Amino acid sequence: MNSGRSPLALCAGLWLLLAGSVGCARVPGVEAPDVRTPPEVVVEILRLARVGPDDVVYDLGSGDGRIVIAAARDFGARGVGIELDPDLVAESARNARRAGVGERTRFLLQNIFEADVSEATVVTLYLSPDLNLRLRPKLLSQLKPRSRIVSHDFPIGDWQPGRVVNFKGPERTHVLSLWIIPPP
Repeated sequence: MNSGRSPLALCAGLWLLLAGSVGCARVPGVEAPDVRTPPEVVVEILRLARVGPDDVVYDLGSGDGRIVIAAARDFGARGVGIELDPDLVAESARNARRAGVGERTRFLLQNIFEADVSEATVVTLYLSPDLNLRLRPKLLSQLKPRSRIVSHDFPIGDWQPGRVVNFKGPERTHVLSLWIIPPP
């Protein structure tokens, strides 16, 4: 279906629908809204995943790095952000240095579909139903058993989460879903 509207116009339409949006993330072939997760929700995501000092948290579509930085600063984990916008990668690295966690965080300029996430014990997503579904085979093949995935607001196809939390944020309720990679 081609609406005749440009990707930028479609992104602008999404922006109007999503509170807190600041633009569109660039994923080749797909416009994904760049919506910043409120700090209270970031903490709840990391709590739901039970992040601790032994974890490596990957945030796919990491934006300004807030989830990766909070994982390192507040939970003692190491973190990696995967982002396709070079300006956001640079901003994230600056934010991590300012937060004093530059040595425990990395921000990579990469396509989320090409990135190797096999080091991750926790993966966070705030993408779209379509992108989440497209990522599912990669996550299942690259993540080790007992690795956790938390998606903010969007499902991963028909894959049933092990736990769902409806978290009341400052402006709305956020749906946080947790999956655990099963043993082989």
